[in-house]
Amino acid sequence: MTINDDGWDSRAWLDGEWLNREPRREEVRPRLLAETRLMPWLAPQLPVPVPVPEQTQYGVRHRVLVGQPLEAGSTELGRQLGKFLSALHAIDPAEAAAQGAVDAATARAAKAVFLDECRAQVIPLLPEHTHQTALELLDRVANTRTALVHADLGSEHILVQDGRIGGIIDWTDAEIGDPALDLSWLLNDAPAGIATGLAETYDVTPVLRERALDWHRLAPWYGVHRGLLLGLPHDVETGLAEILTRL
Repeated sequence: MTINDDGWDSRAWLDGEWLNREPRREEVRPRLLAETRLMPWLAPQLPVPVPVPEQTQYGVRHRVLVGQPLEAGSTELGRQLGKFLSALHAIDPAEAAAQGAVDAATARAAKAVFLDECRAQVIPLLPEHTHQTALELLDRVANTRTALVHADLGSEHILVQDGRIGGIIDWTDAEIGDPALDLSWLLNDAPAGIATGLAETYDVTPVLRERALDWHRLAPWYGVHRGLLLGLPHDVETGLAEILTRL
C-alpha cells in the first residue's frame, strides 16, 4: 500500500510494516538522520510508543505504529498525554542535544530568522491598528528554552488506538525549547476532555498556560509565512484571518 504525504519536510510511503520517509529538501536530511540517534535513546524513557528510525538509501524508515490521528478527546487521553509530556520535559536537555535534538542556541537562531521575516513580511499585511499587539506577541515567544520538546504536537502526530495513545510520531522538529509549545494545541484547540485530563498529570502553571496561549496565537503565522514563500495566496488569506482571530 502506498500513502501520499504532503508534509512540508518529507514525503512518506508504506512498505509492508515499514514507514519510509524521504526529505523533500536537502536541508531536512540532517534532521531526519538525527532521529536515528535521538529516538533509540529517547524511546525507553517515555511512557508511550514513539518511532525508532533507521537510516535507508532514501532517508529513514521505522516500523509502523498502530493508531489513527487523534480526533475525539477524553480525559483519559489527556491524562496519558500529560504523563508523556511530564516524562519528555524532564529529560536532561544537554543529554538530548548530545543525542541529536537541536540545541538551544541553534533553535533560538532559527526562530529569530522566522520572527524577523514575520515582522518584515506578515505584519504589513495586517490592519495597522493590530501592529503593536502583533509585534508584542513576536517579542514574547521563543525566549524560554529549558526542555526537550516535540515542537509540533498536533492531532496528526498523536495516534490513538482503542482509547489509548498508540504513538507520538514525527520528531523532525525536536529541539531544546519552551515546554509551553508542546502544550499549545492541547490546552487551546484539542477536543473536549484533553485539557482537563492533561492538567491532572502535568503541572500546568499559570505562567505555562499563558505562554501556551501565545504559541497558539503564533501558529497561523507559519501558514502565512509558508504561503508567501511558495506563492500560495489562499493560504496567506486564510492565515491572516486566523491571525486576527487569535490576536
